[in-house]
Amino acid sequence: MSTGENPENLEEMSSTLPSIKWSKEIFNDLVKSFKFPASWGAIYPQEGQTVAQAPVGYITLFWDFFAEGNFRLPAMKFVLEVMSYYKFHISQLNPMGMFRIRFFEFLCQPMHIEPSIDRFRVFYQLHCSQGFYSFAQRPTAKKSQLMPMKSFHEWKTKFFYIKRGVIPVKMSFQGAEDILT
Repeated sequence: MSTGENPENLEEMSSTLPSIKWSKEIFNDLVKSFKFPASWGAIYPQEGQTVAQAPVGYITLFWDFFAEGNFRLPAMKFVLEVMSYYKFHISQLNPMGMFRIRFFEFLCQPMHIEPSIDRFRVFYQLHCSQGFYSFAQRPTAKKSQLMPMKSFHEWKTKFFYIKRGVIPVKMSFQGAEDILT
């Protein structure tokens, strides 16, 4: 959960997070498949780096956002609205959270309903675990997935860095106590 903008907690966070564990070839395939322009400055982390060690001016994104969460850059309007509303950094969102945001968008499309935060909140509530945010289905909401996805394996080790300006929304690091209260 770094953007290169939060150096005071960098050492502490880095010691509790796993380091990178995916191949540069898969990263290069991601950059090529999703047509990242060179101006975005996508960087494969060095051996031993963690999600909390993005260079200054960069943010951390996860491979599973793209592979499983159907996230695309430039970021979609509703994803940016969710980030603005909940006021946490995209580097703090786990891939399951991205999957649920995008799934909600896909449910709205065939019904010609504009996705909104108010509608999203009918189905999901913010959840925090180990400093990463996601969305849990509200117990009172109707089930929106017949076979919900259970988890992403080793997602914290499959990350890369990209220039901060690629995601055009003001993001800041939040603690669970700041958001969930």
